[in-house]
Amino acid sequence: MKQSDVAWRGQDDPDRIDRALIEIGQSGLKAEGTSVTAGYATAWALDATDSWCTLTVDISAHGAGWMRSLALTRDQNNHWAALTQMQGDAGLPPAGLAEPGSIDGALDCDIGLCPVTNTMPIRRLRLLTGTVPETPLVMAWIEIPSLRVIRSDQVYASLTPGLVRYRGAGGDDQVELTVDSDGIVIGYPGLATRLATR
Repeated sequence: MKQSDVAWRGQDDPDRIDRALIEIGQSGLKAEGTSVTAGYATAWALDATDSWCTLTVDISAHGAGWMRSLALTRDQNNHWAALTQMQGDAGLPPAGLAEPGSIDGALDCDIGLCPVTNTMPIRRLRLLTGTVPETPLVMAWIEIPSLRVIRSDQVYASLTPGLVRYRGAGGDDQVELTVDSDGIVIGYPGLATRLATR
């Protein structure tokens, strides 16, 4: 396992700092991290060691007078299940699967506002080592900070070494991600910039 300790500052919200400890192996990654903003904080743990596909993600969020948690799992038939807890009134949509059947078949979770989860499709599709055309994927997207899980259709493609194209399937939000040799995001235009580490 190769271990990386990384941090990003939000471009959309400069108050947001994301930190992650990522362990990368031959067939996937394990990671845990936090996100701190002026209004809420999250903490999460991710297991994507099944050929770079998500097995489990556990995430909690809390703000003034409220907290919630989500345990999301994918089985070998690519069926997703969620356990949630909610306390207090955050004025947010309920945590958990918004439309349970809509994400069946998805291989990845995508934690909103978090650059870490881009690494799984980048590595699984071998975008770092080959010329890969646009490839459509379905994601179990975790909205932050509500922890609502929504289907997200996304498209990935390789560009040049260290550069990956990502966009929503409808053509919106197209960006070019700069990544390091492990497929970990360095720059995500409009979202986050990696900070220097000691």
